[in-house]
Amino acid sequence: MKKEFLSVLAQLEREKGLDRSVLIEAIKYALAVAAKKIAKINSPDEEEEIRVEIDPEKGDINVYVGDKEIVSNEFGRIAAQTTRQVIIQKIREAEKDNIYAEYKDKVGSLVAGTVYRMERRAVILDLMGKTEGIIPQSFLSPLDRFRMGERIKAYIYEVKQEKGVQIILSRKHEGLVRKLFDLEVPEIAEGIVEIKAIARDAGERTKIAVASKDEKVDCVGACVGIRGSRVKNVIEELRGEKIDIVRWSDDIKEFIKASLQPAVISMIDLDREAKRARVLVASDQLSLAIGKRGQNVRLASKLVDWIIDVRSRESIEHDKKRLLTLKAVGKKAAEILVDSGYGDLNNLANANPALLAKLKGIGKKKAESIIAEAKKADKNVLKEQRPKPSKDKSQPDSIIEEAKKLAKKNTRQSMFKDKKNNNKG
Repeated sequence: MKKEFLSVLAQLEREKGLDRSVLIEAIKYALAVAAKKIAKINSPDEEEEIRVEIDPEKGDINVYVGDKEIVSNEFGRIAAQTTRQVIIQKIREAEKDNIYAEYKDKVGSLVAGTVYRMERRAVILDLMGKTEGIIPQSFLSPLDRFRMGERIKAYIYEVKQEKGVQIILSRKHEGLVRKLFDLEVPEIAEGIVEIKAIARDAGERTKIAVASKDEKVDCVGACVGIRGSRVKNVIEELRGEKIDIVRWSDDIKEFIKASLQPAVISMIDLDREAKRARVLVASDQLSLAIGKRGQNVRLASKLVDWIIDVRSRESIEHDKKRLLTLKAVGKKAAEILVDSGYGDLNNLANANPALLAKLKGIGKKKAESIIAEAKKADKNVLKEQRPKPSKDKSQPDSIIEEAKKLAKKNTRQSMFKDKKNNNKG
């Protein structure tokens, strides 16, 4: 019996990954509950008389109620069943505490799991058979399509202890890209190459800025790998998401140029106080710099942590000419307004008067009159853009009028036929 008890303890230690002391405490608690039922103890004061002793080395178990020892044959079927249920419950609680303690410090790291259930609002992963991780629908990349039993990687976003342990995973977080590069690029893991910033549009494109602490190591080349092997592995895990690897620079102009690749930049004008960059490009480079739906400039702006306004010379001149149509705006004022991002009439019409008044050469009164004129001009532009009604008089004004004309025609024809028939008679 003693040998069986010790072997069961050893098996539970291996299978459940629990410490022997935790298991022994669970068994002690269960035996105390069973002894309480045998002795018919209902008062909390009398519970102090129950004592359970277990020798973890020899396997000896002794249960006392006061001075009397309860032997094993006194534990009936109901008491034994109660003991079993309490032990199972305590082991489950200990397992949950163990899982929480293991994963709470892993928030922000990478985990691998197998897809074993796909629900309407989440994907459930089996994490090494120990527990399960949940990827909510909102934390999935638009490109994510999984098969049952498929092994994938995810970012540990949060670990909660509510009604058990909940491990919330993400495939959308930019931290996933960072950790995948940590895994694929030894130079990053060793600290030779550093990831300075990441800007991600999950399912579309990610921009990653890297720098090298060793002049002999090319940071971009290290991340790309031989024939693109390293970056390809990351792209495969992200289901084909595009990745731009950018060389980081402490010179903000150089960093902005690199972040807006593949566009060729003509000039960059910086407002360091506002952290705003006015980027000038040739007209044939404008679409490349801005990107599809503004994605390239948006990600670049997030990567460098500056507001980036990309314009071509032609668009700037066009905006200046349009602003010069306003009576309150002269040449100098037009240049200032365009440089400050107020080239569009709609933006100017909805501008904050106090902020506009702070611009060089623009006072409070002038700001108010510029906004008032911009509102009128913007309304006129909208009116011109509205489709004009057709002036073709040959077409009927409505279906009803057309029907009336047809009815009159039919009436005349029937009257003519009746007259003709009467004449014949």
